[in-house]
Amino acid sequence: MDFENIHKILSNLYTSMMPLCENMTGIAKGIAGLGALFYIAYRVWQSLARAEPIDVFPLLRPFVLSLCIMFFPSIVLGTINSIMSPIVKGTHEMMQNETFDMRKYAETKDQLEYEIKKRNPETAYLVDQEEFDKKLSDLGVLDAPEIAGMYFDRAMYDLKKSAQRLFREILEILFQAAALVIDVIRTFFLIVLAILGPIAFGIAVWDGFGSTLTQWLTRYITVYLWLPVSDLFSTILARLQSDMLQSDIERMKIDPSYALDGSDLIYIVFLLIGIVGYFTIPTVAGWIVQAGGMGSYGKAVNTAVVKGGAQGAAGAGAVTGNILGKRKTK
Repeated sequence: MDFENIHKILSNLYTSMMPLCENMTGIAKGIAGLGALFYIAYRVWQSLARAEPIDVFPLLRPFVLSLCIMFFPSIVLGTINSIMSPIVKGTHEMMQNETFDMRKYAETKDQLEYEIKKRNPETAYLVDQEEFDKKLSDLGVLDAPEIAGMYFDRAMYDLKKSAQRLFREILEILFQAAALVIDVIRTFFLIVLAILGPIAFGIAVWDGFGSTLTQWLTRYITVYLWLPVSDLFSTILARLQSDMLQSDIERMKIDPSYALDGSDLIYIVFLLIGIVGYFTIPTVAGWIVQAGGMGSYGKAVNTAVVKGGAQGAAGAGAVTGNILGKRKTK
């Protein structure tokens, strides 16, 4: 599954839905026009009743909001997106660079592990078919038990590597799926906020609803920042995994007998942490720009994270305990 292509589809979906903002412009202009009438009339009457000069500057607010409503896709959305777009591109480029380095180190580690096992006469037949056939040809008919043991060891080694590869691929898919869930929800929120944005600007003209404009802006910017925060989170995890792989490569070069089971376990634990951590992104984005009205979602996310973290920690602890117990018994 090409997750990168799905992210591009979501980005194109947001762009294709933007013309729907114009459908709300007429309704928003009506709401804003009626609100402007009461807004200006109240302040002019208030100044006349108090025999005070009319302050014209505050009366310009409804006209500015009406101008924003009339050209909402270009003035409002265009300005915000053009300011925030470099942030998204920058964090995405950082994530791609770190992911590329991580994959390069992973390939180097796998190649080094293969070479170490191939150089060892006792394990060469497990990874190299030619060595396996050569060792079989050296055995006679009377060595049937040893031949059967070789086939069994080769089958168990292949089964172990396949199981590890399958489990890692499943977790990596879940890791990518968690990022996709965040992007889908982000795109949905942005589309809803963009389409209904003119209505929010029209309501903001009315007295008592002035905070609607601020709330809409903070919510839109906060949701927009979900993707950069997600990319930064992926960048941090990729850098951690790259450092772990570099450490394993250095250890393998010094000590050919270095066991990789522990490093594979740590990699799996980091994937589990990443899956749970992705659902904290809305909370982190809310720290950057304070926005109200999304407390229920944040509360639900925090509850899920606490439960997921507890289960993940319990599972990781159980697996680690079993491995350490087996090593001590050996």
